[in-house]
Amino acid sequence: MPLMRTVARNSSVTEFILTGLTDKLGLRMPLFFLFLGFYVVTVVGNLGLITLIRLNSHLHTPMYFFLCNLSFIDFCYSTVNPKMLMSFVSKKNITPYTGCMTQLFFFLFFVVSESFILSAMAYDHYVATCNPLVYTTSTSPQVCLLLLLGVCGMGFAGAMAHTASMVRLTFCANNIIYHYMCDILPLLERSCTSTYVNELVVFIVVGIGIGVPIVPIFTSYALILSSILCIRSTEGRSKAFSTCSSHVIAVSLFFGSKAFMYLKPSSLSMNQEKVSSLFYTIVVPMLNPLIYSLRNKDVKVALKKTLSKKSFS
Repeated sequence: MPLMRTVARNSSVTEFILTGLTDKLGLRMPLFFLFLGFYVVTVVGNLGLITLIRLNSHLHTPMYFFLCNLSFIDFCYSTVNPKMLMSFVSKKNITPYTGCMTQLFFFLFFVVSESFILSAMAYDHYVATCNPLVYTTSTSPQVCLLLLLGVCGMGFAGAMAHTASMVRLTFCANNIIYHYMCDILPLLERSCTSTYVNELVVFIVVGIGIGVPIVPIFTSYALILSSILCIRSTEGRSKAFSTCSSHVIAVSLFFGSKAFMYLKPSSLSMNQEKVSSLFYTIVVPMLNPLIYSLRNKDVKVALKKTLSKKSFS
């Protein structure tokens, strides 16, 4: 990868040491088992939801197409968890420079992609609630595929902008990263050259990654709310609220934690940064499948059908 060949020219560092979540030995094993449990729930929940949607034909709709891709994204970027688990059981958690930059790229790709997949899901809910008569044409397979390509394109552009600006920095002798993964802000603290361009990129990309999806999400839900309030039937109103509430919770958790991490007060300590980043790297991918399955009647029915088929086979 040509981008990574700049390592030899730009930096005296060939590897980084990740300090992990804590340096207190007494907390390492309890935290190891805690986050191992989180990771197992995340993997089982997201892969289980993907499998459930694939196996049940009545879930082959635009809403579940986007939900399936959301689960795939959550599964992919939760893979930072094994690296953190290693820091609890190893004396030195070393990662090569190229490995660090590769992990940074893919992590950012999936995080930015999640921002825009949530926006696409809001559009789907808006059409389903406010314009049900044109739902079939407005969310046709071609439209859904184009939206997904747009999501991936924005994810790639955001990740490439951050990674390209990161590899131009010079990292000197101090290669200790006070974090459990290679993330933007901890890496910038290790640079011995100006990080002005990187900070500008963070401001622009995070602004686009949060601001651009939030506008259609807020607009969609404002229109959905006004449409729901016009429904006279209590049952119809309750069903509409139930359909959208899961998505609202997921959006609030993801964008809230992301905004706090990157638009936080400068007085926040590194330990506070690590705790806040835990929320959108570990907690959100774990909670999303639970939110969408426990609050979704279609998913619960599909799960019962699948389990009953397995028990009789």
